[in-house]
Amino acid sequence: MSSVEYKSIFALSLIFSVRMLGLFMVIPVLAVFTQGMNGFSPVTVGLAIGGYGFSQALLQIPMGWLSDKIGRKSVISAGLLIFMVGSVIAALSDSMNGIIMGRIIQGCGAISAAIIALAADLTREQHRTKGMAIIGMGIGLSFCLAMIMGPVIGSYGGLSGLFLANAAMGGIALMALIFFVPSPVVFSRDLNSHVQVGKIRDILRNPNLLRYMGGIFTLHFVLMALFVFIPKQLQQAGYDSAFQGVVYLGVMMASLVVMMPMIIISERRRWLKQFMLVSIAVLLLSLALLSEVKISNGGLIVAIILFFIAFNFLEATLPSLVSKQSKAGFRGTAMGIYTTCQFLGAALGGSLGGWIMMFYGIQGVVFLCGILVALWWLYSATMKHPPYVRSMVMALYPSSRGNTQETGQMLAALPGVEDVSILADEGIAYLKVDWQRVDRSMLYRYGKC
Repeated sequence: MSSVEYKSIFALSLIFSVRMLGLFMVIPVLAVFTQGMNGFSPVTVGLAIGGYGFSQALLQIPMGWLSDKIGRKSVISAGLLIFMVGSVIAALSDSMNGIIMGRIIQGCGAISAAIIALAADLTREQHRTKGMAIIGMGIGLSFCLAMIMGPVIGSYGGLSGLFLANAAMGGIALMALIFFVPSPVVFSRDLNSHVQVGKIRDILRNPNLLRYMGGIFTLHFVLMALFVFIPKQLQQAGYDSAFQGVVYLGVMMASLVVMMPMIIISERRRWLKQFMLVSIAVLLLSLALLSEVKISNGGLIVAIILFFIAFNFLEATLPSLVSKQSKAGFRGTAMGIYTTCQFLGAALGGSLGGWIMMFYGIQGVVFLCGILVALWWLYSATMKHPPYVRSMVMALYPSSRGNTQETGQMLAALPGVEDVSILADEGIAYLKVDWQRVDRSMLYRYGKC
């Protein structure tokens, strides 16, 4: 990648991560800091936690399409301003209704698809996968930081201070967009970063992809439902708001120490299905511990650590599985549906979790989550082993562009090449390759990867 490409990708990663940091930072403290507020109840807490998911799920794909029409930076700028407005509304609110409204408006700044499309516009074909990986790592880091920073900032500035920090982060992201991200000269037609309406039906007919969509829905449903009561449980265990940040720091460090070797081993040994089933089982175990009426302080911490070991592994692995299972050139559409399921899970997890908490208590919430996770395990146990392939984007040499149909057939005939899709007008080939079997010297005769 060139220096301009690196600068653009890191700036876009910062924008994406800072915004996600703001959305997630209030999750570990909302249930505690809103106690005594006008309209407080488990139901309104759940709506405040997951409210952003409704607007995100509804608007993220349309906002991506809008960026094709009026420009990426215009849509991203508008989305960040909307996010800042929602943050200020929530910061100035003294009732749960105001906070819920602010969270929903925050989610209306749904710029994920536009950022991914802009990243594709600003990088050459052969470097786009690397660019998307950098953005993905930033998102994962932002979630971990949010769990740690939320309680710490909240202990000093309260809930209003947290939401004002959200607004400030939106401002930082907007400045990064204006000063560090160049405007693309042309819009790239990149199939790995755009949702193609005509391909949605094909994605929904793939049973393995449906398993992954259901999996990410369940994972974020459970996450948001549990955070309706976990912060209060920690408070009752003697961990005040400020110290909860230290607790989450320890939890995240412990979970990452276990999770990283799991990812490496599962990929290297090709045990993704086995590790996925084990992780879902660990989720069930953590829920079983949380369901204990008189859980000890140590048991509570162990349950949270187990939950985040499984959560972080599945959160990192499921997008990879979607990418592996999607046909060449279909990844953008598959990921668009995938993220919509993720936001819907967050929205319904918070709202239904709060409603059940109000009438059936912690055991009711855990029971519902346990049923969903058990069904997910059973559904996943019947899936085929995923193909161990990598997605590649190849810029074809001029000599390979004359007869793209013939070029596609020759590429598909190479050992280790599992799938090929070519955009003839763009001179770009989308490939799925088994990296252990493919002859790279033969592959590179047709273009740059």
